[in-house]
Amino acid sequence: MSEQTLADYIILTREGYEKLKAELIKLRSEGRQEISRMLEEARSFGDLSENAEYHAAKDAQAKLESRIQWLEYQLGKAKVVDETDIDTSKVSLGTTVTLMDLDTSKELTYTIVGSEEADPKGGKISVASPVGQAIIGKAPGEQVEVRVPKGIRKLLIKDIKI
Repeated sequence: MSEQTLADYIILTREGYEKLKAELIKLRSEGRQEISRMLEEARSFGDLSENAEYHAAKDAQAKLESRIQWLEYQLGKAKVVDETDIDTSKVSLGTTVTLMDLDTSKELTYTIVGSEEADPKGGKISVASPVGQAIIGKAPGEQVEVRVPKGIRKLLIKDIKI
């Protein structure tokens, strides 16, 4: 058996893992029940070959099953970051980083998460994003330059915490 590398995993925080797991449980139960109800109702309308409701329900079923498979794959390859192993002396997955945009003097706070959990509007950026890649492994007081769609941003790492 070959040795697995970090690339063989999908890195998630505990919160991200639990969120995906809860969605999977909900889709397997409530989601499948709802699709079953929709299919049963559509069948009651008669001829299935020209039954728009039936075809819509079958499409919804295919999308649901696809999402369930995707979630099962993600959770099967998940490696959860243990907060007790996080070193806050440098930026790493699972840390919350306070940055100062040196051009605008705005303070920004982001939690560094795996790609599957990224939600920039919610303050969660991917370790694979341009900003995530630029600050990973850096310590408070260090400055980085990041190429973003609007140009180059100069950021100062002010604080790192869990």
